[in-house]
Amino acid sequence: MPGKSCVILQPSYIPWRGYFHQIAKADVFVFYDDVKYDKHGWRNRNRIKTAAGLQWLTIPVFSKGVEKKQTPINQIEINWNQKWNRKHWTALELAYSKAPYFELFSPLISSFYNGHPASLANFTIDTTIQLARAMGINSTNFVRSSELSGIGGQKTNRLIQILAKLGATHYISGPAAKGYIEPEEFARAGISLEYMVYDYPEYDQLYPPFDSQVSVLDLIFMTGQNALDYIL
Repeated sequence: MPGKSCVILQPSYIPWRGYFHQIAKADVFVFYDDVKYDKHGWRNRNRIKTAAGLQWLTIPVFSKGVEKKQTPINQIEINWNQKWNRKHWTALELAYSKAPYFELFSPLISSFYNGHPASLANFTIDTTIQLARAMGINSTNFVRSSELSGIGGQKTNRLIQILAKLGATHYISGPAAKGYIEPEEFARAGISLEYMVYDYPEYDQLYPPFDSQVSVLDLIFMTGQNALDYIL
């Protein structure tokens, strides 16, 4: 049996259910917030399902030149010159007001859009933790990689340093990381390695056909307190 398990993932905006599956499986979940911001990734955007099809919700950020400067995620600031928060909540209301559990969860989720955080990472990390707790994921501890001192190196070596710092002996990774992870380095460090398998049941959606590649908010509004049953 594996010992203390850990997941290390970049913070993302209202992630899909696979992200929360990894949170649920981990004793410690590390928000990898001090690595390079990927401009066209999931850090500041995600999709919801609407009557007109998939719709992107994107948080505007000050990102000019960030890739050239290798700017880390935790230094990306939200562009509040645009009233994106109001637009995002309105889009969620239009898409999900008829969902079975919209009224139950709308007070929590609407509250996400009432603040005015400067940092993208602070916003996405805080909302992810709140969603995890609301879904009943209560035993996972959360850490930010930027809070860990003495971590260096690149790729696999850097991950192993974080795991060692936390006393983790089992690492859970998404399957996409197989392209760069060096399993022999984990073995040498005495850390077991597990790759996620994303194989989830369908659930009723307001606008068929079913699409799994959407924010976890779709699952929460449609299945409520039973959301974890469609993840675990």
